Amino acid sequence: MASISTRKNKNGEIISYRIRVSRGYDVKGNKLKPYEMTYKPAPNMTAKQIEKELNKQAVMFEEQCKRGQFGDNTNIIFADFCDQYKDIMKESLSPTTLEMYESAIDRLFKPALGHLRLKNIKPIHIQSFIKQLAEGDIKLNRDKTPAAGKLSPATIKRYLTILQSIFNQAVKIDLISTSPAKADKLTIPRIVAPKIEIFTKQEAAEMLSLLELEDLQFQVFIQLAIMTGARRGELTALKFSDFDYVNNKVTIERAAVKLKGKPTQIKAPKDYEVRTVAVNPYCIDLVKLLRAEKDKQAETFGNQWHEHDWLFTQDNGEIMNPQTPTKQFSKFLEKNHLKHRKLHSLRHTSATLLLYGGVNIKQVQERLGHGDITTTNKYLHYISEADEQAANVLQDMLITQKSKDKKTGIKNSAI
Repeated sequence: MASISTRKNKNGEIISYRIRVSRGYDVKGNKLKPYEMTYKPAPNMTAKQIEKELNKQAVMFEEQCKRGQFGDNTNIIFADFCDQYKDIMKESLSPTTLEMYESAIDRLFKPALGHLRLKNIKPIHIQSFIKQLAEGDIKLNRDKTPAAGKLSPATIKRYLTILQSIFNQAVKIDLISTSPAKADKLTIPRIVAPKIEIFTKQEAAEMLSLLELEDLQFQVFIQLAIMTGARRGELTALKFSDFDYVNNKVTIERAAVKLKGKPTQIKAPKDYEVRTVAVNPYCIDLVKLLRAEKDKQAETFGNQWHEHDWLFTQDNGEIMNPQTPTKQFSKFLEKNHLKHRKLHSLRHTSATLLLYGGVNIKQVQERLGHGDITTTNKYLHYISEADEQAANVLQDMLITQKSKDKKTGIKNSAI
């Protein structure tokens, strides 16, 4: 039977749990050092969730010890540990992140590294894996079809981050002494930071003008995307009751996610940043019109209408698929011969226009729900580049004008 003890900080708060499984005695009657692992709950877990997960970890750990998969001579293969890792991380990762991790493990990590014993994986194996990703040379086990095409440096870095998390977990529970995926042991493809795509003020104005010809629900979604800078999932999960119709504000406290083969789910916003932001009266008026439209739809559908107060719905009142506005936006841009940009560009546009307008960066951070202000700072860099470009344009214009004046003999007065 596994035993569980707690580890506390100076304030007496529990920060982790130690799970021990007895190894019995050696031939001389000396007690052997028990198998041990450490379990550290995610910060957002409730006491009940911690208790449930802790007991689960203890049972799993004891079973693995009995099978000889733990201890100094562990023989666990990487594929099996990946499965354990997925179970461990279920409580601490968001549904979309977990889905991405599981996809990476099943499509890439297992075919390339799954057959190796965890303790035998070295940096050279990880470096070879990185090369395979870059060349699109990873094959699925049975049919030998490519698991993925050639991947960009940024995508490789994202997969490497997941791989590092897996090995760090193995280090944490003493399965291996050090991670073979540490960045200082590898040569990682150089990543060129992607340029932030935004709509200019003129492009945004043109887009909003054309938007008036569109379906009301789509109008409201795009207007709020620019006005609030909220993420797609946060907008999709808005309810009419989230709006303060007197003070022209909206509270963003949840997000919608759509996982493959599952209905739309609701979760906390990214970085758990619940926030209330101001919107203009025009947006509030549009939301009121949409409320009236939903009421008419409810009358038309009768018992088939599912009323949950959602702002953005399917025809029967159920919450809209978060992927729907992405497709609608792409078609809208194409139809109106506007330059194609991702829906997420509206968030970038909102942030950039606020900073151009002189809004304090701290306010922009809070409005966007960034957990770290360094994320918001990237917009300052973009504005700085744009400002330099503007200065160069002005300089070129002045030089051109000066050249013309010389030819015509006109003298400029001081500006």
